[in-house]
Amino acid sequence: MVKRGYHHGNLKQALVDAALRLIEELGPTGFTLSEAAKTAGVTPAAVYRHFEGREQLIAECARQGHEIFADLMEHAYAEGQPSALAAFEATGRAYLAFARKFPGHYMAMFESGTAVNATPELAAAAGRSRAVLERAAEALSQHIPPEKRPPPAMFSAHIWAMSHGVVELFARGRPGAQSPFSPEDLLEAGIGIYLRGLGLIRPDS
Repeated sequence: MVKRGYHHGNLKQALVDAALRLIEELGPTGFTLSEAAKTAGVTPAAVYRHFEGREQLIAECARQGHEIFADLMEHAYAEGQPSALAAFEATGRAYLAFARKFPGHYMAMFESGTAVNATPELAAAAGRSRAVLERAAEALSQHIPPEKRPPPAMFSAHIWAMSHGVVELFARGRPGAQSPFSPEDLLEAGIGIYLRGLGLIRPDS
């Protein structure tokens, strides 16, 4: 592999792309900065022009992931309008779609141990996607009497946790995670039970 040193066209992004490949193959803590440099085709010393350490590199992977994730969530929410219920359900499906299509980003975001406030840029990007789900929850919860209405942050956190659980247990192709139901069906059923409990959709007759 040719070492291109500092003359790489976009060294920072090349390192991020290399890290994402290594995260998919080895996990977010299974590689070194030197391995990321080798995968990107540059010298180890070149890495330090952009990143102080592996944690900072992973944080950038997570930031870019949150930006993509927020874009997907915003698109899903808009596609579900004007129905508050359809928009809310669409954000849950977007979570599954993101985890499948961008596994390296997903692991950097949620499985690396990187704090969401590791950098101001990462915190801002993560806030975008969280805000979409909270907005969807708030719009849907307007149908609940105010005295029974959960805070949108709690409402959205419940759905986020449910979506994350389905991804981790059934949508990542892990050994022993077989289910007779698709992840989409599992999530839809779970959201349905939750929304029925809140009185937002009618019980099955």
